[in-house]
Parts: sequence; structure tokens; C-alpha cells
Amino acid sequence: MPSAAADDPRAAGPASAGGVRDPGAGGAAGGGPAPLERLFDNVAVGDDARPGAADFDGAGASLSARDLAAAGWTPGRVLTVDGARLTWPRRAPGEPDNARAGGQWVRVTGRGDALAFLVAGTAGHLTGGTGTVRYTDGSTAPCALTAPDWRTGPLATKAVALPHLLTPAGRLAGKPRLYVVTVPLAAGRTVAAVRLPVAPDLHVFAVAVRSPAPGWSGSWAASTGGYPAVGPWTDRTLRLVVHTSAGGPRVRLRFDNTFAAAPVRIGAATVAVRASGAAPRATPMALSFGGAAGVEIPAGTQAVSDPLRFSVPAGSDLLVSFHLPGPVTAAPVHRLAQQRSYLSGPGDHTADVSPAAYGTTLTSWPLLTGVDVGGGPGSVVALGDSITDGDRSTPGANRRWPDVLAARLLGQSAVPRYGVLDHGVSGNRVLTDRYPGDGVAADQAGVSALHRLERDVFAQTAVRTLVVFEGVNDLMDGTSAARLTEGLRTLADRAHRRGLRVLGATILPCGGHTRCPAAVDAERIAVNAWIRAGGAFDAVLDFDAVVRDPAHPERILAAYDSGDHLHPGDAGLAALGGSVDLRLL
Repeated sequence: MPSAAADDPRAAGPASAGGVRDPGAGGAAGGGPAPLERLFDNVAVGDDARPGAADFDGAGASLSARDLAAAGWTPGRVLTVDGARLTWPRRAPGEPDNARAGGQWVRVTGRGDALAFLVAGTAGHLTGGTGTVRYTDGSTAPCALTAPDWRTGPLATKAVALPHLLTPAGRLAGKPRLYVVTVPLAAGRTVAAVRLPVAPDLHVFAVAVRSPAPGWSGSWAASTGGYPAVGPWTDRTLRLVVHTSAGGPRVRLRFDNTFAAAPVRIGAATVAVRASGAAPRATPMALSFGGAAGVEIPAGTQAVSDPLRFSVPAGSDLLVSFHLPGPVTAAPVHRLAQQRSYLSGPGDHTADVSPAAYGTTLTSWPLLTGVDVGGGPGSVVALGDSITDGDRSTPGANRRWPDVLAARLLGQSAVPRYGVLDHGVSGNRVLTDRYPGDGVAADQAGVSALHRLERDVFAQTAVRTLVVFEGVNDLMDGTSAARLTEGLRTLADRAHRRGLRVLGATILPCGGHTRCPAAVDAERIAVNAWIRAGGAFDAVLDFDAVVRDPAHPERILAAYDSGDHLHPGDAGLAALGGSVDLRLL
């Protein structure tokens, strides 16, 4: 257990026995906190021509500089992952590029919702410990930091995975992986420094404060459900149709290269209010990225456009157009858009007013994951499965239950008019991954809700409240009520630690569906009893009670049933969205 003196970043001391830095030694002159780069004491990235020059794990294995470059992770590059801007070490292969956590004090400043660490472990299992965050007002708080192993950790939560291990014998097939892990910060305080835990098998490549994006609210969002083969698209323009919730006088867009192994380049991008089909009301307005017309998005990272003065109407359709010089053979995709979008013939058609170039329709949302608007009170995230995703609702009509909730918020003034972000993924489960989290695959039902919590909830713009409405797919796949409720409690606990209000929704009846026999319904009833009993959530949305047939409570009321006995139709989704007590938000 570190002494009280070890918690003071101003204390100086020598390295302790065994090569682990004394917690009081900051590494800077005078013993104060040092920039992370000055604490680098391990070489993780090797030169493919001289593979023995690096030893990340103590057994001679390392990361391939060639593979990192192919992923777009080049020295000194700023990588945005889960809303945090982290800089990949500006070091040549064979030079120290990461710090083994040994109680060092690291200089890091800023105010935000979380500290983000680019990390990996080399212990063969989850490794880490508890360090300390020091704020500029002199207060401190524990900083629990752990990292999955670079060879065995979950692919579902990794930032990037590479195709090879570099060893003294040469390149071997493998999946070395790196992670971004965030630690919540106290609201309103400015960070001065962080002391890393004493955990020599925990390697830290970068650290930064994640900005909370003041002055923005999320208006539209979609989760990445997988990484399927597409096109291939070369010199094509995608014109995606998305429906806003909150409006505002400025806009910025987010594109994610989730699950990817290679960069993707956007040559140009525009935004416009839709008139009809692929036709805008006026000439689309050009977006920029760091002042440039286009952007390359490295594997596993995201790009956010520069703020654009553009009036976004609330509750309206936007056209987001972006040119892909290509070739793009696979892309991160939200499969079930329930909205028709468009693909052009060859050329950059982002500024076209005429829809003539857009001769092919799309029913998914590739790459685009968010639309933010200036101002507003923040956002509500609906985390769910196909029912939240709007499966079996009328395509193009925006009748998902989160759309209904958003329209209700816009039409009242009793509570803030939050943006509503629909993070439903058709086929998604709470506990287990459908898509494994890496590689090109046909399954686009996403990684588990637990694994997508950081990306789809905590990293969302100005999120205030989380609605959790998920679990029927777990039950139909044989998960017990006990295991599912444990997973739901974990979701709620993690969200509460991030300062979010969390509402839990009961699971709808599914009697009559082929995968929902009486045994599954019994487990569903047990889960709903646990949700209603309280304790895990701040409030309960009893969606089961809203749509069930009073005469046959194991079934959806016929007037609300889409016909498959699992998904509500438009009327049922309207009943769900209309039942939410807005004061609970």
C-alpha cells in the first residue's frame, strides 16, 4: 500500500528495488510530474527489418511498425477513440514508446468527464491497479486503471488489432491489440496530474483528458453493428438520410472506422436539409476536418468535422453526403436503418443539388455515427436491440419509439428538450457478442451491450440519461434470468459511476414467437419482477405493461403486434414512446 507521501506528486525519491519506480518519483526535474513521453521505459514497436530490437512483453515479442503504419497509426498521429484525442508516440521503431506503470506521476491537464489511457497489458490477463488523480485545487481521488492483455484480451473492446506479432524469428500471424480505457473524473474540477498504479505489466502509450464537448447536444446517432463487405466502392459518393431530434444553429458530424484493420479516406463531405428523396432543399454546405476538405480515419478511430454554422431544424431529415475515393471493400455499418439512403455513380457528388447521380439505394448507414447540434440541454441515449432499432416499423416514417419520444420532447416545455440518440442494434444481446469485434463478417448484430457501453453511451455527446431496454435476445438464446439481471445491474452500476441517470425498461412479451416458449417467458417474467423491484435503476419504464394483452399477458396485444409476436408495429412503438413520463428524464 503506498504511503501518504507517495500520493504527493511533489515528493521525490529514487527508484525502488526491483526496477519499479517509487510512487513519489515523478521523473521530472525537482521530482514533479513529468510528461508521459519522458517516462517511456519500454519498447513495444519493432522495426520489421530488425525484429530483435524491441521487447514489449519481456519474451521478445513486439508490435510491427509496418502493421501499425498500414492501420494508419503512424508516429505522432492524433487518434480520436471514444471521443478522446490521444497521440500515438512520436518515436521510431526500436525507441522507448510506452511507460510501464510503476507509480509514476504523469503531467496531464484539462477539465472533462474522463481520463483516457491508450494501454495494453502483458501479463496474460487483465492487469492494473489503483493510482491517484490530483486536481488543481489540491484534492485527490483514486484512479482505478486496468488493461486487457495485448494477445488475449477481448477483441470487442479493442481500439485496434494488428495481423502479426513481431518476434526475433520474424513476423508471426496473431492479433496483438491495443485498448483505450477511460476513468471518470470529478465534474467541474481541473486535472493537474495522475499517478499510475504500480503494475509493471500495464503499459501506457498515451493519456489525455476527454473533453465533455460544452455547447453541443447529440441530435442523431447510430451504433456500429459490424464490419461487413461492401461495394467495393471506388470514387463513389454516399448520401445518407438521417432524422434529427434536437435542432440548433451549428452542426458537426462524426464518422467512425470502428472494428477496421485499415484506414478509410473521406475525400469531401456536405450536409443539407432534405427536400425529398436524394434532393436537398438548397445547395449542400461543405464540411471540413481540421480545416481540410477531407480526412483519413485510421483503423479503429473516429473523425469529427469542424463546427459549421448551419441551421439544423428539429425533427427533420438531413442529407449527409461524403465521397469515398476508395477502394472501400468493407466498412463499419449500422445495418437496419429503416430509411432509404443513396449511392452515386462515379465521382464526387457531395455538392449536387440534383439527385440524378444517386441511382442506387442503401438500407444501412455506413461510417456515419453521429450528428451534433450547437446548444441544447444534452441528450438521452436509448440502448437496446431490434425493438429500439425500429425493426418492423414503417421504413422512412421515423416511427421508432425513440423517435416518438423525441417528438414529444420537442412539443413541450415542462422538461428540457433533450436530443434522443437511438443506439438500438437489431439482434443485440446484453451479455454476449454476436459480431466478434474484429474482422470482416456478415453478422451485424454488434458486440454485447456491456462491450459497447463506452462507445455508444459514455462517449456520446452531452449524454445525461441512459434508458436500458434490452435482454429478450439473451433469454431466447438460453440465458437465465439470474445471469441477465447480473448483466443489467452491471450496466446500471457502470453508468451510475459516470454520473448518468439510468432508467430500466421491462422486457416485452414474446409469446407466439417460435423462439419464445413458456420456459423463456418464465425467465422474462423473473427479469421484469427484478426490474420492477427497484434498486438497480433510478426509475422503471414498464414497457411490458404498456403493450401486453391483458387476457394473454405472455403476448403482445394484437393491435400493437407487428405480426411476428416479438416486435411491436407502428402502433405499439407509438405506445411505448408515448408512455414515458418525461419527468423521469
